[in-house]
Amino acid sequence: MKKNLMKKVFYGLALLLLNFSSAKAQFTLTGQLRTRSELRAGQGTLQQKGDVPAFFTSQRSRLNFGYTGYRIKVFTAIQDVRVWGQDASTINSTTTSGLNGLMLHEAWAEINFNDTISKIENFSLKIGRQEIAYDDQRILGNLDWLQQARRHDAAILKFSNKGWIADLGAAYNQNSMLNTNNLYQGTPPLVATVTSGTVTPTAPYTAGTNGIGTMYKSFQYLYLGRKFYFGNASLLCFKDDFNKYNVVSTSLARGVWSRITTGAYINAVILKKLTVIASAYNQSGKDKTGMTLNANFASLLLSYQLGRKITLGPAVDYLSGTDGTKAVNSDSKNQTFDPLYGTPHKFYGYMDYFYAANGFGKQGLINYMFKVKYKPKDNLTIALDVHAFAAANKISNGSGGTVDSYLGTEGDLTVNYSMTKIINLEAGYSIMQATNSMASTAEKNVKNAQLMPQWAYVMISIKPNFMAKIKQD
Repeated sequence: MKKNLMKKVFYGLALLLLNFSSAKAQFTLTGQLRTRSELRAGQGTLQQKGDVPAFFTSQRSRLNFGYTGYRIKVFTAIQDVRVWGQDASTINSTTTSGLNGLMLHEAWAEINFNDTISKIENFSLKIGRQEIAYDDQRILGNLDWLQQARRHDAAILKFSNKGWIADLGAAYNQNSMLNTNNLYQGTPPLVATVTSGTVTPTAPYTAGTNGIGTMYKSFQYLYLGRKFYFGNASLLCFKDDFNKYNVVSTSLARGVWSRITTGAYINAVILKKLTVIASAYNQSGKDKTGMTLNANFASLLLSYQLGRKITLGPAVDYLSGTDGTKAVNSDSKNQTFDPLYGTPHKFYGYMDYFYAANGFGKQGLINYMFKVKYKPKDNLTIALDVHAFAAANKISNGSGGTVDSYLGTEGDLTVNYSMTKIINLEAGYSIMQATNSMASTAEKNVKNAQLMPQWAYVMISIKPNFMAKIKQD
């Protein structure tokens, strides 16, 4: 009796909230509760000898609402990200605004124009706050490993037909609703240093945009994809713009510096057992500080299916860097590739030493890797990744010379177990043998460094879901 009553109440609320006029509609209510307990003894950057390892538990709580009706889709994701114990157990008045993790992660609507152009499989406009992810998420990804993940406020015109995909996207950011002016202040604030009358831009950007540096003022991109019988391929042209600033006063100026990233991606299955994933990109234009940009990226991954349970293969990534021994002047070019808004945790070591929250210099990266994945059961996966990291360009020793370009070796072991369709357990352990070059001023800049950092975690993810098909006469 109570069950039937609750179902009627839910249906009534759904009809009231949706306020739809179509004959058929679908309402979904999903969520996620994800806790991750971490032991950090050098995650992200080297610790000094004698530093005490840290242990904490973070939690992501999400509530997702979806609605699909005639020529319309609507989706909203509300999330809260907290560390256990940051709030008092009785009230949360001690939580500062900087630690308040409650936010709107996604809120978008997709309008379908298929009735207008009936012969096309899909032609739609997706507008609002949304995740943007393509291919293997090296360049554009949702960064789901981070508890807060990544989203963009954007509009995307989407087209797909007979295996072809074409997306045209754009975003334009502003700090607030203004009556005049269109200058955009990214965060953190821009700074500059003056030494002996020489002005040097000291922009607080870490090695990559993934380091949560300044926000873009705007972006525009075109993505073209094609599905084949052997896999898929794509082309990407992405331009992001950053508000100019006056180097001397660090105040904002009119206009933008534009960075252009173009490249291609291919994922092909050969002879049913060998998968080849390759990509290459070039960056040109101006970087976030106004320097001329000429940087490159290339990646190759081979994955071989050895029997039914084992997959293994080598991989290599090359991200160009800038020569650390040369002085920076007005004629200098930035040759450091930035992997934009991708998901670096998937590729450059699970300890997140590169292109993540902690910077590592401008010398770029060469990542040699060997991956082994063992799947004894459908719901159990054991994976081991071994990385060998080296700088892609010269590393300065600060005295006119160089240091060894080899940075370290990392091993990442993970175990993933799906207890049920909605409950997933994951655990991992990573260890690195770093070199003195990793600790050098030009890279991690850690004195008296402990050169064998470790990191371990246990993560529990629960994703309940409910779907209701509602019909209204």
